[in-house]
Amino acid sequence: MHTFKSHPIIYHKHLDLNSMKELPESHAWLSPDHGSPSKASSNPDSVPVINLQDPNSMKLVGHACKTWGVFQITNHGVPANLLQDMESAGRKLFALPIQQKLKAARAPDGVSGYGVARISSFFPKLMWSEGFTIIGSVYEHARKLWPKSYTTFCNLIEEYNEEMNKLAEKLMSLMLGSLGVTMEDVQWANSNGSCPALQFNSYPACPDPERAMGLAAHTDSTLLTILHQNNTSGLQAHRDGPGWVTVPPIPGALVVNVGDLLHILSNGLYPSVLHRAVVNRTQHRLSIAYLYGPPSNVQISPLSKLTDQIHPPLFRPVTWSEYLGTKAKHFNKALSSVRLCAPLNGFVDSNDHNGVRVG
Repeated sequence: MHTFKSHPIIYHKHLDLNSMKELPESHAWLSPDHGSPSKASSNPDSVPVINLQDPNSMKLVGHACKTWGVFQITNHGVPANLLQDMESAGRKLFALPIQQKLKAARAPDGVSGYGVARISSFFPKLMWSEGFTIIGSVYEHARKLWPKSYTTFCNLIEEYNEEMNKLAEKLMSLMLGSLGVTMEDVQWANSNGSCPALQFNSYPACPDPERAMGLAAHTDSTLLTILHQNNTSGLQAHRDGPGWVTVPPIPGALVVNVGDLLHILSNGLYPSVLHRAVVNRTQHRLSIAYLYGPPSNVQISPLSKLTDQIHPPLFRPVTWSEYLGTKAKHFNKALSSVRLCAPLNGFVDSNDHNGVRVG
């Protein structure tokens, strides 16, 4: 708390958004050059919805990865009551007084804990959201949030991580299978050494949503991300042509998006998707993202089965730890920074999103 009181800028970043009646200038994204930050396309194209019990699910998943980089899944096997319990836990967490939440604040150079979006430093304006990140054990932070009743939350997180890990492995099998690659071709895939993170995101009702941004445009650094969003709309994905497309909440469905490391692993066949979150005037939105990646010290590079003389590797090997450092430095130019060869014929990497920003 001493650091919090001694540095007004840090305090300013942790405004109690739930109590704000007007949009502060620090959070106003609207400018004469860019217009409303929340405009989405009215294009009839919609993000694919895939039933994982469909006999053609592998083909459907592969097509969605290539053409959208994001899709929704039903019949995924994650119990509905578990999703409801996680949503309830998230609401209780963010409903805590700001002073209580700051007891579990993320360290300045850390990743886990409560705080604003870590990519905030890339933007002149702040985002209308707050987050809570879990990597590894949640006990240390949970004890600070709920000194006498933290075990229920910890047990829930452990159960959710187990379910999400099983689902992520199944999705990886489908994604790779559609490319003619098996999990056995990826040496670390069956080692139970994945290095996941869990991210709770809260987007309070906003007094001026047309001028605010919940979470600015970014790609994820993961292999894939599995997102549970409550019944409030806000997630948008970017696609060439229509531009921003809303990913509507579907009861019981989960959103899956391709991350940068899968972009590398697939040698660019599966592009990581640029996405963002917008806010609205009357409803609070909550989302929970499971960020699935490889063991932090395993080198990720284009799969050998996907490269040849005509299709050379486009990216150099990189570990997730190294790539996260690159992302922290170069943000949405990180993928371009690990390319092996310059784009040909004036081609610009679709994921070199200069000027936009990391659900």
